[in-house]
Amino acid sequence: MGRAGFNRKTALATATMTLAAEAPDLDILGDFKGPVFGFAHHRGFTHSFLGGFIVSGLVVGFIYLIWRVRGRKVKNPDLPPRWGLLFGFAYLATLSHILLDFTNNYGVRPFWPFSERWYSWDIVFIADPVLWALLLGGLILPSLFGLIDSDLGVRRRGPRGRWAAILALVGVIAWWGTRDYEHRRAVNALGARLYEGADPIRYSAYPYWWSPFRWGGVIETENFFAVMNVDSATPDVDPQGEKQIYYKPEETPVTLAAKKSYLGRVYLDWAKYPITETEALNDGYLVRFQDLRFDYGGRSVLSARVQLDRDLKVAWETFGMPRHGIFGGGRRPAEH
Repeated sequence: MGRAGFNRKTALATATMTLAAEAPDLDILGDFKGPVFGFAHHRGFTHSFLGGFIVSGLVVGFIYLIWRVRGRKVKNPDLPPRWGLLFGFAYLATLSHILLDFTNNYGVRPFWPFSERWYSWDIVFIADPVLWALLLGGLILPSLFGLIDSDLGVRRRGPRGRWAAILALVGVIAWWGTRDYEHRRAVNALGARLYEGADPIRYSAYPYWWSPFRWGGVIETENFFAVMNVDSATPDVDPQGEKQIYYKPEETPVTLAAKKSYLGRVYLDWAKYPITETEALNDGYLVRFQDLRFDYGGRSVLSARVQLDRDLKVAWETFGMPRHGIFGGGRRPAEH
């Protein structure tokens, strides 16, 4: 974004926007207080429209201090820093971070603190090789052409890489459009079927990283959830194909107590297709939470566990990938 033209408006634009685009992930510091606290505050305040103003102000303040320490020096003396513009550019870069996180299926809470509702576009995986290739190309190719120009004795005015950066951003938007189109096809195909003779109440499709046509489908009916793969390159989705059925468990005092715990409330606020499993222990109960959005062939990287004593009081709770599969294993984890 800086090379696309913002660096021609004011000094320090690229440095400011780069830091501002990364700054929302400072919420990872919450992990130092434990996985539950970190999960509760991940993609919260720093990933909101309001929090973006504070994040941008902190970044611009940091850049200002560096500028003063360096003796108010900039690369181009004819282009001084314009602090009002830098703040606006920093906020725009912060919004770009929120937008990128919105495109995957984890989601964001952009209207915090007025609303804790999660929003997600569900069109790209959290790590997308195509986006990486487009953005890296937009950064690297101008340097290669710059070497060629230097060998030919050609001198260019202004910062290099503007058109490559613009083309990279256009490529990102085009890729999002492609993914959105395929996503809609997958979702519509899921909604047009019956599952074990039952109508779907809700249905969603979530991306895999290796193919724009491969999706993880999750369907909710009155009595169960169904998880299946979807190929949007074909017009049909076979409801008799390989799929996994998760029957909705009966609500009990144990599950209700686990859901009222701090982790339970946070997890259910975030999860879109939550399901629980209860295991009786010698000294209480272990309740496991899973969001079927993140069911990856028997592994769930974003699950939660709450252990209750015999009086249904919380003994411990933790968030993260279990050691023994999705619901397997009831050992007490090392983290608390």
